[in-house]
Formats: sequence, C-alpha cells, structure tokens
Amino acid sequence: MNTKTRQRWIESDEARRLWLEYKRTGDVRLRDRLIMSYAPLVKFLAYRKAAELPASCNVEDLISAGLVELIGAIDRWDPGKGATLEQFAWTRIHGAIIDQLRKADWAPRSARRLERRLESARREFAAVQGRAPTRDELGTMVGLSGAEVLEHEHRLEQAEVGSLNVVVGREQAEAGVERIDTLRSDDLSVDPAHAAHVADAKARFREAFDQLPRRQREVAVLLYVKELTLREIGDLLGVSESRVCQLHGELRRNLARSLGDDEPLLSAVG
Repeated sequence: MNTKTRQRWIESDEARRLWLEYKRTGDVRLRDRLIMSYAPLVKFLAYRKAAELPASCNVEDLISAGLVELIGAIDRWDPGKGATLEQFAWTRIHGAIIDQLRKADWAPRSARRLERRLESARREFAAVQGRAPTRDELGTMVGLSGAEVLEHEHRLEQAEVGSLNVVVGREQAEAGVERIDTLRSDDLSVDPAHAAHVADAKARFREAFDQLPRRQREVAVLLYVKELTLREIGDLLGVSESRVCQLHGELRRNLARSLGDDEPLLSAVG
C-alpha cells in the first residue's frame, strides 16, 4: 500500500482520532463518517478483483459484502495490536470479497485448485514450446489423462453461471448488444423475416379476396368472421344450404387460383 494509494481516502492519523472519539462518546455520526471515508476503499478493492473475473461477475454484490465488513471492522479494530484502521479494514474487506466470490461459485474448491494447476502448466508449456499444449500433454504435466482433463473442463463449464444481460463483443459494446439479444428464439412473432412474410401474405390475400364476386365475399365474411353455420347463411341470403356450400367451394378455388396455390402464403395468413 503506497502513499499515493492511501491518499484516496482518509489519512490514518485522522481515522485514529475519529475512531477514538467515537469509542469515547459512542456518537454514531463519527462511525458513519469513518464508513463514508473508507467507502472508496471498498469500491477500489471490489473493482480491482472484478477486473480479474468474467464480465458476468456482479461487482455490486462484492461492494455490498465489502461495506458490511467495513462496518464490522470499524467496531472490531484494536489499535493496540499495531495495525492501522486502514490496514485492518483492508484485510477484512478483501477477505469478505473473496468469501462472496466463493459463495457465488458453483464449482468446488478442488476443481478450482486443479484449474490453477492446469493454467500454470499451460503457461509453462507455452513458454518452452511456443504453442498451447494438447489435452494429453497438459494432463501429463499434472498427472492426469487427456480424458480426465476434458472431464474437468466439462465440470467447470457446467459450474459457470453468466448473465444474459452482459454486453457481448467489444465491437458490440457501444451498440449495447446483450447476450440475450443473440439467442435464437422459437417465437416467430419477433422474427423480422417471418413478419415480412406474413405482411406480404396478408396483402396478397386481401387483393385476391377483393377480386372475388360479391356473393362469395359475403359468404366468406358470414362464415369466417360472423361464424354463422351454412344453414344460417342460406336463410340470411335467401338461398339453400347446398348453394352456400357451392359458393364456399368456389371462393376457395378462386383464392387458390389467384394466389397461385402458394401454400406457405395461405398458411401464414391462416
């Protein structure tokens, strides 16, 4: 901890003076002042640790855990043990941030220890050979088979929990493209190509419908919009039920002929 870093928050002598006054008077305003003075230290440690982690890491959770530990550190500090309040708080906050990361990590510690060994072996191999090792070569360096290394990689992949709202790709950062925007969806209503297809189908269907004889259009409206039966339509139009059925067959054939028997268009409209 150098002087330049320490100057980002309260000086140690001032912190000691405030703490002694707080302990003497019990004035919580003095404790609150110490908390606010060291809050930048919490953010500094949280963001420094977050920089080493995937973008899915929630830095706000780290800051929250650090602030809780800061409050506890102020109450538990013992100046007689030699460490300054800053040093004591630094250690406690850093530990709380690590604990928070462990709580959020679904992989067991043994898997993380093995991953650190594998990563060290990768760097060592690349430094000597000038290339990345194969799984078999990597396994040999740590006493495992290639299949065991592959199994370990699969376990870590299953333990990774990411956010769908994280921005993907550096070139996408300014555009704000999130991972959820890149996932394939089975909902055709959000597919622009499908929407254009349906709009085109509806336009062609309306054009073909407008070219039908008036009586056929009436039958279509009464049958599909008003949802009347063939008998009810016949009574309304003053014709027999069989005549309504005949008109219905004619309008279907006319539509199919006008649309060129384009089944995808008819399906899209339906």
